[in-house]
Amino acid sequence: MKIGVLLSGCGVYDGVEIQEAVLTLLAIEQRGWESVCIGVDQPQYHVINHLTGEPIPNEQRNMLVEASRISRGKIQNISQVFPADIDALVIPGGFGSAKNFTTWAFEGAEGTILPEVKLLLVNMTNVGKPIVALCVSPVVVAKAFEDAHHHPTLSIGSSDFPSPYNILEFSEGLQKIGAKVVEKNIQEILVDSENKIICAPCYMMDGGLLDVHSNIQQAMDALKTLL
Repeated sequence: MKIGVLLSGCGVYDGVEIQEAVLTLLAIEQRGWESVCIGVDQPQYHVINHLTGEPIPNEQRNMLVEASRISRGKIQNISQVFPADIDALVIPGGFGSAKNFTTWAFEGAEGTILPEVKLLLVNMTNVGKPIVALCVSPVVVAKAFEDAHHHPTLSIGSSDFPSPYNILEFSEGLQKIGAKVVEKNIQEILVDSENKIICAPCYMMDGGLLDVHSNIQQAMDALKTLL
């Protein structure tokens, strides 16, 4: 099995959440599958100093180049990846999903999505191949399918448990563009069997590395069942 892993850069505040990405790659290898890291050859929205949380003025980085740090240089441009090349697609979280792949961080549900990202997700679903959306990445799935005839069921966390983010606001945004929403905490995942979409809240909820590891393992077990 070849599992695509779509990376939005390198770093939680301006790209992919590194721990989620690495734990995903580990989970794939543990199951005897092969990971296919995928990036987008475009500039990321901005560069964040992860020590201070502030943007770095006059600095720009490329999503594909940055993501190659995580993949140890073994990565493919999204323009060269087709559903026939992979058996499933995983999108780890991080602000890159809401800043680089989409503009959700700035415009909410009214934001846009990169056409090449939308194309890959829609084509994966059209041929019946699963998508796993971790952390905030359900916003990417929702934007990809907002004009589709079928509406995915997604989860971005639970408003009943501690979170550093406004889960209710996210959920309302997902519903606004046609997704059905079911709240799940970090000990749970959501499986939309009809559309073959799996969501795991991961760092959208308060939790540590072991919690996120367990959540991703749950998602990968569900993926194995779908495959």
